[in-house]
Amino acid sequence: MTYRPTVRGRRLARELRKLREEQRLTLQDVADRLAWSRATVSRLETGQTRPKPDDIAALLDLYGVPSPDRDALLTLAREAGRRGWWTAYADVFAGSYVALEDDASEIRTWDPQLIHGLLQTQDYSRAVITAGRLLATREQIERRVDARKIRQAILDRTDAPRLHMIMDEGALRRPIGGLQVMAAQLDKLVKMGERSFVTVQVLPFSTMEHAGLDGRFTILSYSDPADPDIAYVEGTMGDVYVESSAEIAKHRDRFRRIEEAALTPEESAHLMIEAARSGM
Repeated sequence: MTYRPTVRGRRLARELRKLREEQRLTLQDVADRLAWSRATVSRLETGQTRPKPDDIAALLDLYGVPSPDRDALLTLAREAGRRGWWTAYADVFAGSYVALEDDASEIRTWDPQLIHGLLQTQDYSRAVITAGRLLATREQIERRVDARKIRQAILDRTDAPRLHMIMDEGALRRPIGGLQVMAAQLDKLVKMGERSFVTVQVLPFSTMEHAGLDGRFTILSYSDPADPDIAYVEGTMGDVYVESSAEIAKHRDRFRRIEEAALTPEESAHLMIEAARSGM
């Protein structure tokens, strides 16, 4: 089963690389001293393999890491190696996004076409999944709908992340699944927007050129300062994870400008209510 690193897994990988570089050792040096392959060391430092506490302990011994740092890193390794709920849906979630989303303390997302998956009704999700994927059976479609519903449970946790979703007006005017399905979806959006940690905004048709024209993206932020923001750009040809500070700053600026151009949350809720009443 493919390992998809969580935020803790990425943090551990960064720490392992930092420790090796502080000792002025190459990947091959470490591999030779531990009788491992160079690829094994590389995969641990890039988060491409599930960390085993014994392997991490061997690295920490080699690098001479004392307690309490050693104990903290071994704990981090155990946490990073745990299997999340999404591992049971490895056939549904192709990348690392859901694992990274599950640990986020704040999610900022812009989409010009669709309502974000965390706020979709099951009927809306079913219509989107059916239209966008060449799936052979109804069971495959329903499995994806079920997985999306489980994913939404993040918003029912006591430590639910702050969610700020901005969508284009076209996303609420297009009756995906039919008028009844879309009306129910808009009603859910309005109700979710009443939660203190959820903000929903609409970028109106009256806005001309704007910072969101390049397409959808999501910014994930974390409560621990050791975990940098991640920007996620989803595409039909593959997903991109952006982590450089310069690129993250650009995505933050784009989101800020889209937010400033969008209707206020109150105005957005009013527009959604009117759209549902008038049949979009």
